Amino acid sequence: MSRPKEGPESAAAGARPLRRDAELNRQRILRAGREVFAARGLQATLNDVAHHAGLGVGTVYRKFPDKQALAECVFAEELGEIAAMARQALEEDDGFAALSGFLERSLERAARNRGLRELMRNGTVEGAEVARARQEIASHSESLVARARAQGTLRDGVTEADIAPIAAMIDAVMALPGPSEQWRRYLAVILDGLRAHPEHPLLPTPGGTHRPRLSPGA
Repeated sequence: MSRPKEGPESAAAGARPLRRDAELNRQRILRAGREVFAARGLQATLNDVAHHAGLGVGTVYRKFPDKQALAECVFAEELGEIAAMARQALEEDDGFAALSGFLERSLERAARNRGLRELMRNGTVEGAEVARARQEIASHSESLVARARAQGTLRDGVTEADIAPIAAMIDAVMALPGPSEQWRRYLAVILDGLRAHPEHPLLPTPGGTHRPRLSPGA
């Protein structure tokens, strides 16, 4: 008995499982990449990711030609989720609580992710989606700062340009030896300093930045 020839429909049915398997492998690689970069930082290799995913190195290279390509996809997702956190914070009524809550939640995420902290420090991972997510975070942060300032709960002189240096300071605390959660203490100190204190305004320095007035006569 002769075997029936495969028609277009049967060929398409055979292709669908292959495409589905390919997409499942891609998602598996991305998930492994997130976990490996979070634990080991940006020095991790595609071989490390392949081993963690339980896949052959060749499979990983067929999906992502190099580590940069994988890192761009991984951190576009990471930063996109942080942008969504900032967007959600804008829905809160209390401007200062929204700003401080966003800072704490985003830094909490960074505390568990070595690769994300390295990205914050040196920005070596780029790409259109990473840049877009960075811009969205910056835009939402500007809105959070502006609203807290308009409500009178953020001290005079604080601007959106202060957010990145604050994150960098907390990142430096995270790198110190000691309890893993000690960064929360110093974030609380900084947030307290950001609250509105009209009697102690921030003064511009000759370079255009701001320094706190420590006493009325300082």
